[in-house]
Amino acid sequence: MPNALRFIILLGVVSLFADMTYEGARSLTGPYLSLLGASAATVGFVGGLGELVGYGLRLLSGYFADRTQRYWSITILGYALNLLAVPLLAVTGRWEVVAISIVAERFGKAIRTPARDAMLSHAAKQVGRGWGFGLHEALDQIGAVIGPLMVATTLFFKSSYQVAFGILLIPALLGLTVLALARIHTPVPR
Repeated sequence: MPNALRFIILLGVVSLFADMTYEGARSLTGPYLSLLGASAATVGFVGGLGELVGYGLRLLSGYFADRTQRYWSITILGYALNLLAVPLLAVTGRWEVVAISIVAERFGKAIRTPARDAMLSHAAKQVGRGWGFGLHEALDQIGAVIGPLMVATTLFFKSSYQVAFGILLIPALLGLTVLALARIHTPVPR
């Protein structure tokens, strides 16, 4: 298998596990904030702030990635923050801490997405851009479906938000492990 295709598949699997992690959590954060005493307005504000951070900072992150050419460092930092903020929700008991974790998760995604996509573009150029991005997106969306189903199943059997958030540590760690493997098989210089 050519290095570029291997890289795309590995990064797609990282995205699968990442989406399992944060899409699984996103299906619970509103009710969890409410359970911890946050008002409906606070739940809406936190969700909106997270999205603002997640999309608004991508412009700066992309600019920084291009200026420094440190695509891997930025991607790894972003994924680590993005993925590890979610399982921390399992050990929080205050809505304020949950709110910070939600925004931190979106911040991590904002940091990593432009740098990751630049590397994906480089690899996809070698195998076909449509095919490369399509394969990556398919794996990403599989994770987006599995994550909430995994959390719903956990809640059905355990009835505990903490256990449901804690179980998301598994795909988070798997995603970071596969990211390390992708780094070894990278078709880009950094």
